[in-house]
Amino acid sequence: MIFRRKATDLLTEWKNTWNGKYAALLEGPRRVGKSTIAEEFAKKNYRSYIKVDFAKTSPEVLEVFDSISNIDEFLLRLQAVTGIILYKRNSVIIFDEIQLQPKVRQAIKYLVADGRYDYIETGSLLSIKKNVKNIVIPSEELKIPVYPMDYEEFLWAVGSEEILLLRMLFESGKSIGQAVNRSRMRSFRTYMAVGGMPQAVEAYINKQPFSQIDKVKRSIIDLYEDDFFKIDPSGRISMLFESIPSQLARTSKRFSLGFALNKKTRAKDYELLYDLINSRTVIPCYNCTDPRISLALSKDLDTFKLYMADTGLFISLMLKTGDNTAEQLYGKMLSDKLEANLGFLYENIVAQVLVSRLNDLYYMTWPKPDSSHSFEIDFLISRGTKITPVEIKSSRIKPHASLDEFICKYSSVVKDPCILSQKDIGNEGPIKLYPFYLSPFIL
Repeated sequence: MIFRRKATDLLTEWKNTWNGKYAALLEGPRRVGKSTIAEEFAKKNYRSYIKVDFAKTSPEVLEVFDSISNIDEFLLRLQAVTGIILYKRNSVIIFDEIQLQPKVRQAIKYLVADGRYDYIETGSLLSIKKNVKNIVIPSEELKIPVYPMDYEEFLWAVGSEEILLLRMLFESGKSIGQAVNRSRMRSFRTYMAVGGMPQAVEAYINKQPFSQIDKVKRSIIDLYEDDFFKIDPSGRISMLFESIPSQLARTSKRFSLGFALNKKTRAKDYELLYDLINSRTVIPCYNCTDPRISLALSKDLDTFKLYMADTGLFISLMLKTGDNTAEQLYGKMLSDKLEANLGFLYENIVAQVLVSRLNDLYYMTWPKPDSSHSFEIDFLISRGTKITPVEIKSSRIKPHASLDEFICKYSSVVKDPCILSQKDIGNEGPIKLYPFYLSPFIL
């Protein structure tokens, strides 16, 4: 099943703007749809294309790359072995899973300089040094991130155009009534439960039960963990990955390597953490120490939270050891009967929404006077010289002491503070209230 994806628009912009001067590099985790996006784009925008999947290509095709230093010979042999004719400035070559052939990635520089054809690369775990330590990374790559399907893409997939209505609701800033709000929240919770991985969305569209959708998502998690073990056979990356639900459930102010690994951390453990982050399967959210300066300039690289890149996978990871509970949890989620201590799922979905529109995520904590506790703002969004603080409330809107304190403390830089919850559109003094399904529009 082919879905409408926003990354296709970015590929169109790449093709029309750069006219072959850069290769397009689709980056993202496994099974997020990179290969399908690249191939469908090639079919619709070029006279011909060649796709080389380095994960399962034949020895005959691989042998062609032995002559890649001689571009004329390489291109001639590639056409001969695939039986596909390439046309100058009207054909594209797709290198799928490029991380498996780092020498080919290095040759992109010369293939782009040759100028005859366009090039699209796709790959996972591209930034891990194991895959690139012996090559020169080409500067002739335009990186295009591919995220799990966002809520708008999900609605397109199920045949709904209501995203236009949601935008109008957001812009109006007016209450829509509890009946309509409950209906829209149920739709959004369905998206959370299914997630944005195309295989899971396809299973949902085909009316599979949630127990089957969950199996699809678990198979993707298994693929991720296979990748982690290839990088680190000790299993420590998997331990970091699998600890995310329990760490968010602790409502800790930061991700703890020691908690995840159950031991004192070493420098090597931080290297594995960066490998996990670079896999794009997780979302880091960094603590900001002073929003009056700059979120980026005042972020604390040692204090951060980790979210899952896809909330649907997050739910399946939580259920990994409980096969018989899948339908029950999904049923509770869709009927809004989740236990209060699972409210961090809403925090994760907002992180997922925001990161698809921002480069980095930020939060902030600071001590309460005469207390062992701290204030905390869940997310900070930079808007020029201003900052929008965002607080997540899974059930009750009040109290919001941290947001009130932030507005008072940093009044000179605050703009449009908001609370995201399951409640209808409204206001609490200067604070704007939005239901979660309007989170894509707060930027």
